[in-house]
Amino acid sequence: MTGFIDSHVHLADPQFDADREAVIARARDAGAAGLVCIGESLTRAHAARAIAEAHPGFVWWTAGVHPHDAAGYDPVRDEPAIRECLAAGAVAVGECGLDYHYDLSPRLVQRRVFASQLALAAEAGRAVVVHSREAAEDTAAMVREAGAAGILGVLHCHTGPVALADAALEAGWCISFAGVITFRKWDDTALLRAIPDDRLLVETDAPYLAPVPHRGKRNEPMHVPQVIAALAAARQATPEFMTSVTAANAARLLTLG
Repeated sequence: MTGFIDSHVHLADPQFDADREAVIARARDAGAAGLVCIGESLTRAHAARAIAEAHPGFVWWTAGVHPHDAAGYDPVRDEPAIRECLAAGAVAVGECGLDYHYDLSPRLVQRRVFASQLALAAEAGRAVVVHSREAAEDTAAMVREAGAAGILGVLHCHTGPVALADAALEAGWCISFAGVITFRKWDDTALLRAIPDDRLLVETDAPYLAPVPHRGKRNEPMHVPQVIAALAAARQATPEFMTSVTAANAARLLTLG
């Protein structure tokens, strides 16, 4: 696989409704080998599936329920729906996890819903795409438990702490970095250097978190090379090496073909 893989992009977001095909074309022109379209709700998962099916071998999709929406999760309704998505070709469960910053769903409910989705991933033999914000201790505990059960996954858009990254690495998981690492306020070069080559992924989290020099604008997959450049500089590697390594890791973790 030649080129970069954007391992986390919300192509089904309404911000792309007016020019989604152009966004995908620009990603190809920028050197993308593939895009992973995140289904952070079942509605978005169905939209992500349609996008992926229109671009076979270049766009893949996931299905899950974001922690913001955990309060509305109905296991009787949603667990079979996620199973159906996985059977239909979703490459991972998620975006799921814990968010204690906004607390849009009760924390206990978030943990229950996260655990439900980890179990679905184990059942299907798929990886998990995990969101964690200001919930490092609880996330680390659940990641360790998942790793012990043989579940693999990725901490998406990781910004710290190191202890959470260490827990993920011990569980055999990957760590993904986004445009945040290009921001002027970013100063954690040590974190960028601490992740082994074979556990690194890159992403945009588009339409959010546009890297410098595009900060403040809508993000899109064509901007992944700015993330790779920042990661390569921190690790004293070439962008070409980081592109190859992160693409191979995404393909392996998510079984992209």
